[in-house]
Amino acid sequence: MLDIKTLRADPEKAKLAMSGRSGNYLPVLEQIFQKDAAYRAALAEIEELRSKRNEVSKKIQVAKASKDEAAAQAAMAEANAAKEAVKSREELTAALEKELNALLLSVPNLPDPQVPKGGGSQDNKVVFEDVSNRREFAFKPLDHHAVGEKLGILDFATAAKLSGARFALLRGQGARLERSIIQFMLDLHTREHGYTEIFPPYLVTPETMTGTGQLPKFEEDLYKIAAEPPMYLIPTAEVPLTNMFRGDLLKEDELPKKFTAYTVCFRQEAGSYGKDTRGLIRNHQFNKVELVWLTKPEDSMAALETLRADAEKVLKLLKIPYRVLELCTGDMGFSSAKTYDLEVWMPSEGVFREISSCSNCTDFQGRRMNTRFKRADGKKTEFVHTLNGSGLAVGRTFAAILENYQQADGSVVVPEALRPYMGTDVIKL
Repeated sequence: MLDIKTLRADPEKAKLAMSGRSGNYLPVLEQIFQKDAAYRAALAEIEELRSKRNEVSKKIQVAKASKDEAAAQAAMAEANAAKEAVKSREELTAALEKELNALLLSVPNLPDPQVPKGGGSQDNKVVFEDVSNRREFAFKPLDHHAVGEKLGILDFATAAKLSGARFALLRGQGARLERSIIQFMLDLHTREHGYTEIFPPYLVTPETMTGTGQLPKFEEDLYKIAAEPPMYLIPTAEVPLTNMFRGDLLKEDELPKKFTAYTVCFRQEAGSYGKDTRGLIRNHQFNKVELVWLTKPEDSMAALETLRADAEKVLKLLKIPYRVLELCTGDMGFSSAKTYDLEVWMPSEGVFREISSCSNCTDFQGRRMNTRFKRADGKKTEFVHTLNGSGLAVGRTFAAILENYQQADGSVVVPEALRPYMGTDVIKL
């Protein structure tokens, strides 16, 4: 949620920054300014009415002291009228505040001023590329879907029989590879990068979804459980990890907090129907290892660089070619102020595919969750900054391994970093 004080301070600057976002949010921003003006006017009117009520109270005291019954009765009537007027304006103000907050919840974060301007993915900026491990194949490389099915480790037909389209079933060494990738990532992030591992619930409340920005904007992409109260299956571990301190006041020396979690993730992705639906790239259910930070405001941009490096380390150790993009204003996620995407090389297509997004959400989520910290001097309370990134998407890592490590005989060499987990050097027929 944006800070209404920041918007008030420089409306034109806010409009200019919001204009770079994908989607036309300027009309909503105008509504916010109008609603805020009405809200502040109502607050001023309440203060005026309360002041008048105080003056009437003094009249009552004077009338009673002078034993002027008629004046006392008139002042009492005036006081009752003022009381009703205040009550009426308070109800109006509460309604305006609710409407204002609903509008604020519907607009995305403002991009950091340093983020490149652009209208979409074509305007993203490549900031790093490591293709030192890119292979020259002596045969035409297959896509991961075909490699996995030939090896008998991916079974999409049975998954479709069980659950419908865009689900996967992993068999034998495929199931072991998935589990090995997860364990390898968790060990790396906890042992070398200092993250605390969490195993969170997969079902969360609407308030939790609202805290990180999934609600109300993206409800159609979520799986909602028919329960009372309603519950949602998590689309990413970012949701429960970031919300762990919703409503809390932390101490300055408790920051930063760094968490990692493996979870299953669930997304309908209604708006992406028909796009990248073959194989493991865009399924309704998938595994992911997530990284989440809570930091002080002045530390969050440096933390983003560290978080990105932690995610990159997975690809470096697996020796998979990859690149890093800095997303432009028109391609960032709803809650993000600055985002890096990590993309892996997929030889069957000859293109890079996203495997992680690492984002600094500044105080946008902290404000929605009301997660604050108190400075050590005890004089100032501020909202935390939150960051998140995939460390990494497990299914896409699985796919990248099959494609980059496939052999002419149909086997797949296991990356050296995974061999202690797999217990084998090669997956073969």
